[in-house]
Amino acid sequence: MPTTTEIRPGTLVRASGGARYAVALAVDALGTGLLRPFLLLYGVTVLRLSAPLTGAAMTAGVAAGLVCMPAFGRWLDRGARSTAVAASMLVRVAGTALLLAAPAGNAWLFAGAALFLGIGNQAWPAAHAALVATVSHGRERDAALAAGRALRNAGLGVGALVATACLAGGAPALRALAAVTGLSYLLAAALARSVRVRADPASDATPGEDGGPATGMGALLAANVIYVFCLNVPEIALPLVLVTQLHASPVWPAAVFVANTVLVVTLQVPVTVALSRFPRHTVLALSGVVLAASYLGFLVAASLGGGWAAPAVAVVSVLCTVGEIVYAGSATALVTALAPPRALGRALARFQLSTGFGLAVSPAAITALAPHGSAALWGSLATATLLSAAAVAH
Repeated sequence: MPTTTEIRPGTLVRASGGARYAVALAVDALGTGLLRPFLLLYGVTVLRLSAPLTGAAMTAGVAAGLVCMPAFGRWLDRGARSTAVAASMLVRVAGTALLLAAPAGNAWLFAGAALFLGIGNQAWPAAHAALVATVSHGRERDAALAAGRALRNAGLGVGALVATACLAGGAPALRALAAVTGLSYLLAAALARSVRVRADPASDATPGEDGGPATGMGALLAANVIYVFCLNVPEIALPLVLVTQLHASPVWPAAVFVANTVLVVTLQVPVTVALSRFPRHTVLALSGVVLAASYLGFLVAASLGGGWAAPAVAVVSVLCTVGEIVYAGSATALVTALAPPRALGRALARFQLSTGFGLAVSPAAITALAPHGSAALWGSLATATLLSAAAVAH
């Protein structure tokens, strides 16, 4: 059984693509945090579109991004790395430019903006993972992927806080945020492209570290659709339960969201490194068990009375975040280990498809189950997640 090796900060930066690439990730995440949580408000407040029309355009953008993933995966398999990362950022520059160009009432330009933003948001994770997998290997690569996620969460959080503080400025402030976002994407793209990483298209069919691509990949992709529900628990499920069912103050879901972000930023790398002594599929299965336990914990917490329910839900949310951290540190790493070099791009594209699909259906599933009671919501999530964990454990 392999032992955990110490990964120094300098080694981690090199394994992540270098200092310039790390800055590119931070700038890109900051820009995304400025606008993405408030894109719906931009359509409704600045462009004066109806909420249903705005939401439909945003959904279409995400769907278009997913449709483009197979072709994007093939491009990665032809060797594109830093160019692909830069392209995922540049296409979002076009999206923000359309936002700024759209006059009030113009739904078509907003739909075009959502389309480009959706394509860029879906393409970036696969391109980033492929670049990291090219410049680093083994457990250093796993740690580098974890570090990228921690850095991205930090940038998203800071960007969202800045944007929240600016919302009092109304439509002019939102336009300014869109402009700053576009400039951030442009700068990030230039930095990412300057790294100049490219892979030689592999001609051999050598399996990845954890076996061939057919071994477990189908089960992993199917299980991932359920696993990613955990990413929407702090943003959708807990606010829904806390505010509408437990009638708690909106401060509670806000506190849970902030705690989730802080824990991910601070614990993602050390937890991933600590668990690197175990096989990746075992760690991924463990994350499913932890997540299922947290869902059952939410079920118990929601049944408490006397004002204890909201604090109990907040405490259990820490366990859910730990499960999310373990999942995020092992899932992409397992994909890169399973896939042979010649098919890495397509494997990452399929993984992003399963992630995007899970993120798209989870809000509808959560909001459909919640009215039927805590047992229906949390019991269903726990059961599905345990079944997914069992599937990836083999």
